[in-house]
Amino acid sequence: MRIKFTKWSGTTTTLKLLGAAATLSFSGYALAQYPERPITMIVPFPPGGVADTVARPLADALSKDLGQTVVIENRAGAGGAIGIGSAANAKPDGYTILLSLSSISILPEADKILERKPAFRLDQFKPIARITADPTVLVVKADAPWKTVQEFIEAARKNPGDITYGSSGIYGTMHVPMEMLAQAADVKLTHIPYTGAGPAVASLLGGHVQALATGPASAIQQIKAGKLRALAHWGDKPLASLPDVPSLSSSGYNAQFIQWSGVFVPADAPQSVVDTLNNSLNKIAANPAFAKTMLGIGSPLDYLDAAKFDAYWKLDSTSIAQAVNKMGKIE
Repeated sequence: MRIKFTKWSGTTTTLKLLGAAATLSFSGYALAQYPERPITMIVPFPPGGVADTVARPLADALSKDLGQTVVIENRAGAGGAIGIGSAANAKPDGYTILLSLSSISILPEADKILERKPAFRLDQFKPIARITADPTVLVVKADAPWKTVQEFIEAARKNPGDITYGSSGIYGTMHVPMEMLAQAADVKLTHIPYTGAGPAVASLLGGHVQALATGPASAIQQIKAGKLRALAHWGDKPLASLPDVPSLSSSGYNAQFIQWSGVFVPADAPQSVVDTLNNSLNKIAANPAFAKTMLGIGSPLDYLDAAKFDAYWKLDSTSIAQAVNKMGKIE
């Protein structure tokens, strides 16, 4: 009986070990093959805005490096909350990634202020890389009466609420900086929200609003074509794409805001997926041709890898939360 029991126990143990090894081997093989099929990149804004402008060359570069098509899906609405929320709840297998602006940090804080159920939480995401980090730019139509930001503010002071500005939505990355400026200058402006930067810029060009704050990439072509005029920017140093445009701080207004773009995956995505995407993006960022492309669209590369972006995002989220809470409840 002892001999039979030993043989039986040993055989069972061996089978278990072989089965476990086979499972691990298969799992490792499956993960090592990522990606095996096309990847969807959710952009939570309509075409024409900064997020979409950055996403298109990035998706093309990722497709070439990974050997799989990266398909852009513009899922706009609610200042970006609809698309970001759908990415947060996507299957965490690496086949749905998110290209978001810094609005990802703003919206959950705004939900708290408005006392509504949040569309997503920050801990539902894992940051992969920051791609760009541009100060927003204050733009008006080229035939507008204001040649400087001081003239713009003086007009707003004389006629409270008469000047309208467009945005990508309440508490979005085009709304928050304008409210920061209004507070810093102690003036009242009237906010007209749209579904994204593209429609907001189109509205400005059409004369339906009089100003807006946007990333340089959304307006650079219209500025160069003489259709729009940039009055100032929310940065702390000269812009590479608009070197002659002054900062708000140098113009006497204490308001700074950076509209960055970054790549995220759902928080439970396997580390192997995170590493694959991060390694691919590292190579893309190091490619001079990609850097030249980003400079050409008016949104220079300002890259941070996964570890550095994670640290940056934590600090930036805290800063943004403070700014949003200072704004308070805005319907």
